[in-house]
Amino acid sequence: MKTLLPAVAAALVAGLLSTAALAESLVLYTSQPNEDAQATVDAFEAANPGVEVEWVREGTTKIMAKLMAEIEAGNPVADVLLIADTVTMQRLKEAGQLMPYKSPEASAFEASLFDPDGTYYSTKMITTGIIYNTSAAMKPAGWEDLAKPEAKGLVTMPSPLTSGAALIHAQTLAGIGALGWDYYEALAENGATAAGGNGGVLKSVATGEKAYGMVVDFMAIREKAKGAPVEFVFPAEGVSAFTEPVAILRTAKNPDAAKKFVDFLLSEEGQQVAVTMGYIPARNGLALPEGFPAREVVKVLPVDAAAAVKNSDADLKTFSGIFGTN
Repeated sequence: MKTLLPAVAAALVAGLLSTAALAESLVLYTSQPNEDAQATVDAFEAANPGVEVEWVREGTTKIMAKLMAEIEAGNPVADVLLIADTVTMQRLKEAGQLMPYKSPEASAFEASLFDPDGTYYSTKMITTGIIYNTSAAMKPAGWEDLAKPEAKGLVTMPSPLTSGAALIHAQTLAGIGALGWDYYEALAENGATAAGGNGGVLKSVATGEKAYGMVVDFMAIREKAKGAPVEFVFPAEGVSAFTEPVAILRTAKNPDAAKKFVDFLLSEEGQQVAVTMGYIPARNGLALPEGFPAREVVKVLPVDAAAAVKNSDADLKTFSGIFGTN
């Protein structure tokens, strides 16, 4: 009996070690809000019970600073990135930091929503449109309405110097022939202000400090659902969008688990998680969240990620030349 017990114990330990070795792990760096990040990880782990996810959450700027410091030190920790915008992903691609992966789920997406080489994929669409206070005299329908005399001194927007979404928005509208940088000059001449991020714009319009603003869709729609005196407009000319892309790092230590994560986010089940959170899904064929119009009403304007990377410094200089350095 004394001889048998150590043998049994050794067998049990060996079995546990074997099971542990078979378990997959994944390190995710994300800029999602904490609640969204936890919901994303929980849904993925429920669908992939053999994979455990460790996640780190910061804003995209801080996440990128952390990642680049790790890369410079020769020890990148993350397997997967899930951050705000394709422009940042394009920079990483051009630097050779992303792993190409052709997900079988990509066939359900518009080609404009993922990198043709498979290095990053959009997971949702977060658009920037117009928010207005319901007491405002004018009910705007398009971007040019914000430059009309009725809106003089009543418009606010986030600054691209603070917000990545605002930079993508400015680059998108500046690339539209009927608008361009002339549109932003007209806004400035009409007394529009640009400072801070989307949260400040939302507060300013909801409290009536300003009548009109440019803001990301879900913030305005959520605030309206809570009873705030605001409405959100998807302008007739179209909206800009940042798409919270997902990518696998070239240095991923767990590429198989990383591929499962990408496939899940792009799958119908994973996209339904985004809808439940209140975001427009990137995948075709899914209904939009409550409070949003029909998908065909939302016209998303194109943006060239590679050109946006190349022109970012010049575009920031142009914007600050018009509105100052707030």
